[in-house]
Amino acid sequence: MPDNFERFIHQHRDEFEIPGPSTKVWEAMERELTSNRKGRVVQLVQKNWFKVAIIAALLINAGGLYYLSQRRHHQQGLSVIAPDIQEAGVYYTSRINEKLQLINAYSTSELGLDSAARKELALRNDTYKSLEKELKSNPGNERIRAAMIRYYQLKLDLLDKILEELQDKHVTPGHTKKQYEAEI
Repeated sequence: MPDNFERFIHQHRDEFEIPGPSTKVWEAMERELTSNRKGRVVQLVQKNWFKVAIIAALLINAGGLYYLSQRRHHQQGLSVIAPDIQEAGVYYTSRINEKLQLINAYSTSELGLDSAARKELALRNDTYKSLEKELKSNPGNERIRAAMIRYYQLKLDLLDKILEELQDKHVTPGHTKKQYEAEI
């Protein structure tokens, strides 16, 4: 059989070698390739621009809603996470604010505190913010809850000691020590 096949190929060799497409076909293909045709996707977008705009608006809205829900989740207040800490915070905050008002009535020279020390006296300083952040990430951790209560207590004790020292010096708010001694 291989001999018959080879003989058949030799006999019909000219029939196997047919010429390719004519030059007209090649020219037409070249014109089609070089023409400034837009891509199929661009054509679909041009035809359906309204649908594309609606899908883009929906995607943007979905992303915005996701971002807002994540942000709201991270910003939950203590009242949701730890209502007992919230209640204690209200009590201590009112007491601390009363003490801070008394201390702020004194002039800076009478207090002897620099601006950094005054900033630390503020209720919601960096320590408080870090404790609050930890409590939000670990709401069931009793050590963090105890640390927040202890923070309030220490802040209140510190303010009490400052007020005691000011009273021991016999300095009254709004008066300097010299004015106070002159009045006596």
